Amino acid sequence: MKKLIVILGPTASGKSELAIKLAKRFSGEIVSADSRQVYRGLDIGTGKVTRKEMRRIPHHLLSVASPKKRYTVARYQKEARKAILGIHKRGRLPFLVGGSPLYVYAVVDGWIMPEVRPQTKLRKELGKLSINELYKKLKELDPHRARTIEQKNKRRLIRALEIILITGKPVPSLQKDSLPYPSLFIGIKKSPQVLQQKIRKRFLLMLKHGFLNEIKELRKQGLSWKRIESFGFEYREVSQYLQKKITRQEMIEKTLKATQDFARRQMTWFKKDPRIHWVKNQREAENLVRLSFQKAL
Repeated sequence: MKKLIVILGPTASGKSELAIKLAKRFSGEIVSADSRQVYRGLDIGTGKVTRKEMRRIPHHLLSVASPKKRYTVARYQKEARKAILGIHKRGRLPFLVGGSPLYVYAVVDGWIMPEVRPQTKLRKELGKLSINELYKKLKELDPHRARTIEQKNKRRLIRALEIILITGKPVPSLQKDSLPYPSLFIGIKKSPQVLQQKIRKRFLLMLKHGFLNEIKELRKQGLSWKRIESFGFEYREVSQYLQKKITRQEMIEKTLKATQDFARRQMTWFKKDPRIHWVKNQREAENLVRLSFQKAL
């Protein structure tokens, strides 16, 4: 019987490590559900799993897009579902793994995104506005979407306004085209204190392993500072440091705070989903997978 195992949780919680162990145990393959790991060259800053860490487990939807071009949720949805279909055809178990809620639910619940092509000129104009100005504008034009959007996510604020201004209508409610087979949701649970320690340790390792050089390489490829900073707070703060706009200590402190805030927002989103079974370790996760197979018989 076809099924999908979803591994999710906040950033730095150990999703990739757990997924690889489970995939090894249950003859699986992994489909990444990370909105930044799809880009080539964004490796250290996104915590992308290395070939050695993969332990010969096939991984899909990693490094599939140029960082110079925007990768859409609609494209991800199509390619992720195609990858899952291929895994099923090979008689293996697909694991959808990541912390990007929009990517996870686009695949599992089939959220269908509005078909509005990117408007370069409009985005450039909206990009000149601050996050507060963008949110205020969205609240005026579409109060309902303003209540559900991530208020500090500039990219999504711009996208919502783009849809409204091009169509002349509020952002439509997401239509659904759910998968025709069951999905088991497994969430990794960490205490705030442990997660904070893991976030700090991970970022310091990023710096040690050459994160600054990664950003310098993106610049050599022709990416603007603005484009690099759009990839998220790690890239934003380190780019600010490389431009000598902030000190090294400020860069570290700002990145850690932004990462912790992001982890809290992820958990706020995931806690709304009653389908998620929260686990503390690999043994609990393995038991859930085994139980799901028993129920399917």
